[in-house]
Amino acid sequence: MTTAIWLFGYGSLIYKVDFPFLERRRARLDGWTRRFWQGSHDHRGTPEAPGRVVTLVPASQSVCIGMAYRVTPDVFAHLDHREKNGYVRETIELQFDDGTRADAVVYVAAPGNEAYLGPAAERDIAAHIANARGPSGENREYLLNLADALRELGSDDAHVFDIERELRAMA
Repeated sequence: MTTAIWLFGYGSLIYKVDFPFLERRRARLDGWTRRFWQGSHDHRGTPEAPGRVVTLVPASQSVCIGMAYRVTPDVFAHLDHREKNGYVRETIELQFDDGTRADAVVYVAAPGNEAYLGPAAERDIAAHIANARGPSGENREYLLNLADALRELGSDDAHVFDIERELRAMA
């Protein structure tokens, strides 16, 4: 029998579920925050003009709301390819809405990876996103889909929503 593993999604894994799963539950990571600090050379941008996508950043007083999926190990062949542009797998403890906890695999793009862009003002990030496009589509779609998915989860993510507001003001 294959052992199931929890996977935590905090970006496109919330709304673009192109992998099989056994169970899906809303969950949170304490001590982490979502930031548009990772470049995307392969999905929402190109090597010459990368887009911006989210990664996790340690932040002691923060909470990152996302979606947990119970998956079988064979799913990671697909996900490792999908999350290849600077992301590595880490195991982090998550908490479900009922208070129970479990270890989960999460993809994190840490500073120093080849695609890391780092912090910037929300307005500058929005301008960057407004002009980026890659094989998976416009970078703005990623931001807008993520913002909508976070609203559906009841997550008030100021960073994402501030960038969304700036992007919409530019249109």
